Amino acid sequence: MKVTPLDIDGAWLIEAPVFPDSRGMFREWFKQNSFTSNGLPDFGIRQANTSISSKGVIRGIHFSEEEIGQTKLVTCTSGSIFDVIVDLRPNSKSFGNHVSVEMNSHEGRCVFISSGLGHGFQALEEDTVITYLLDKEYSPSNEFGLNPLDPQLRINWPLSSFQVSEKDKNSPNLLDLKNTY
Repeated sequence: MKVTPLDIDGAWLIEAPVFPDSRGMFREWFKQNSFTSNGLPDFGIRQANTSISSKGVIRGIHFSEEEIGQTKLVTCTSGSIFDVIVDLRPNSKSFGNHVSVEMNSHEGRCVFISSGLGHGFQALEEDTVITYLLDKEYSPSNEFGLNPLDPQLRINWPLSSFQVSEKDKNSPNLLDLKNTY
């Protein structure tokens, strides 16, 4: 397993070996021992989620409060995505900055996202499947959204034909969010 810190503190790209053969492939994408031995924070799984998206769908940017929020491990198990992580921690030097990673089902890539960081993605293929492991159960009162189309974020979503939920479109912009802190 190869662990690479991303340009936002608290976010890592994790690359696990993939073993393809005539039957398909096998990938071991989470192993607690490998996490701690590679310097990642301890990660106790409390919830697992799966989403299936049509080509072009943008989901997010979703986040939770840093102190009590969810830490996520995200991977693409079918199709491909353009994954985005935004720093939304009010006291961070990189507040408002983002990093992006492309992931697909044939590579052993996943991203580890600490609480306080926002997460979103765009599905690049039909029926793209994303699987998340979370260290805390979903708590609606501690979960928030940021408009993924906010021009201040400067996210260059790769597909110009897209679909975004009303909830995500109506989420606050970065400036509104910054003014609430």
